[in-house]
Amino acid sequence: MAPPGILNRYLLLMAQEHLEFRLPVSPQYRPLLLAGDDGAEIKSLLSLFGGQFISSQETYGKSPFWILSIPSEDIARNLMKRTVCAKSIFELWGHGKCPEELYSSLKNYPAEKMVPFLHSDSTYKIKIHTFNKTLTQEEKVKRIDALEFLPFEGKVNLKKPQHVFSILEDYGLDPNHIPENPHNIYFGRWIADGQRELIESYSVKKRHFIGNTSMDAGLSFIMANHGKVKKNDIVFDPFVGTGGLLIASAHFGAYVYGTDIDYNTVHGLGKASRKNQKWRGPDENIRANLRQYGLEKYYLDVLVSDASKPSWRKGTYFDAIITDPPYGIRESTRRTGSQKEIPKGIEKCPESHVPVSLSYHLSDMFFDLLNFSAETLVLGGRLVYWLPVYTPEYTEEMVPWHPCLKLISNCEQKLSSHTSRRLITMEKVKEFEVWTDRHPECEKPMEQAQKTAQQTVEYSRANLDSGCKFEEQKILA
Repeated sequence: MAPPGILNRYLLLMAQEHLEFRLPVSPQYRPLLLAGDDGAEIKSLLSLFGGQFISSQETYGKSPFWILSIPSEDIARNLMKRTVCAKSIFELWGHGKCPEELYSSLKNYPAEKMVPFLHSDSTYKIKIHTFNKTLTQEEKVKRIDALEFLPFEGKVNLKKPQHVFSILEDYGLDPNHIPENPHNIYFGRWIADGQRELIESYSVKKRHFIGNTSMDAGLSFIMANHGKVKKNDIVFDPFVGTGGLLIASAHFGAYVYGTDIDYNTVHGLGKASRKNQKWRGPDENIRANLRQYGLEKYYLDVLVSDASKPSWRKGTYFDAIITDPPYGIRESTRRTGSQKEIPKGIEKCPESHVPVSLSYHLSDMFFDLLNFSAETLVLGGRLVYWLPVYTPEYTEEMVPWHPCLKLISNCEQKLSSHTSRRLITMEKVKEFEVWTDRHPECEKPMEQAQKTAQQTVEYSRANLDSGCKFEEQKILA
């Protein structure tokens, strides 16, 4: 562990998937963001574990190699217990543009930091990792032999070594123009791997209860990490659907709760979404999904409820609200109500009564969501949600806002040449203020959000009707 005030350098090896959610936010958004915490998954997790995102790199682009300064190895390990965007993390001992620069960097690395891992009683192995190029076994051995100047005193153990060291070479991003020599070479001590296996083990394809718009497992975990979900938190999804977002939060030890206006979805009734299955089975529901993964103890409840008319008492209940609102493409946007003038409510409703519903204007839905979040989140709690966007007319001013919520990150996922959706993360920074009428400064973003969302809906419907299909994780709700 580094002495107080001194930060060790670490190398993150990132996965080349969901790049939009791992990158620091683009410069145009920085004036809108919360000071000191302005990025995506890695920054959110470092903030959760008491670290800060500190790097000497000016830009990351699509490179899988990130150099970070982290206060302690414990924070680095905790980071890797959560992230699905990173593959591995290494304590960086040396870095150069060519082998000579790497060797010089390694010779200048403090010997006292090396010795605990190189003594005679230890075992080790050295691995080679290349990005965008494959080396022969002979080339790998040559690179390992070139490190003979390092004071390795332990024994080589290729099966169960105590310490693993890696040479990592970056040959750029273009597979059609692979250079003879790497752009960058790194050497470091392996610390831990990320949680990439969660994407497969929680795959929607293996899930007991799914719907037409069940969220991709990887994105579900990214959203939970953006929301800084931790053990014993209470997480709420007001548009819960089949509960995919609740599963990710429950995996991290949070207690989960949800509501949805669709009675059939909440109770697991009606037509099935699986191929070759007409109707849902008797045990197809959200609770069964949590039971499938051994997470049933984190299930609080799921209710049939209208997001436009919250049934909660006044107060702060939730550590995070993580949701994927319906946009009207594959799932309709509905709220309870009637076009008719009803002077008074029905005194007694039969048990089988189903309330009349109306179309739920998208701008109203986002206004209600932000207002509800500002009122029910604890101070410092986070709201994470998706905003549909018609790309040709999108500007950052279209992101809805609330005086009690501060924008943390704004990440884009492209769906087609004209449409995308943006993952918006906001944090409650002050106590709730009664806000029954729309603030003049908020009205314009809401109207613009409604316009661009409607254009997204119309464009996507046209493409869906013509036979175009989005990938599973890109399906609009």
